[in-house]
Amino acid sequence: QLQLVESGGGLVQPGGSLRLSCAASGYSLADYAISWFRQVPGKECEGVSCISSSGPSTKYVDSVKGRFTISRDSAKKTVYLQMNRLKPEDTAVYYCASRRYWGAYCDTNASAMESWGKGTLVTVSS
Repeated sequence: QLQLVESGGGLVQPGGSLRLSCAASGYSLADYAISWFRQVPGKECEGVSCISSSGPSTKYVDSVKGRFTISRDSAKKTVYLQMNRLKPEDTAVYYCASRRYWGAYCDTNASAMESWGKGTLVTVSS
């Protein structure tokens, strides 16, 4: 299993930007699909985005389309989530998670994820 560590969270004003990183240890990312989730107090974990191992193909939840971009850097064994034009409703703890799956498909089905990071807090507030 991959071991994942998120970083890059913090406090940002509405309309600002942050780049989250998900660094993997132990294995190459070549055989893994990576997904980002977020959780707000009192709500269930929400799938935000994912990127497949092959292709790669990507998906985004409607609320972040056009604002967030997911990417992967194989050499650095890191997946990024670039978040632009942030809104207060983006405030959450953001988690990355992995699934061993080689192909051009990914999803944000939390129950299918095999490894999770511990999260990084993003606060969007004025």
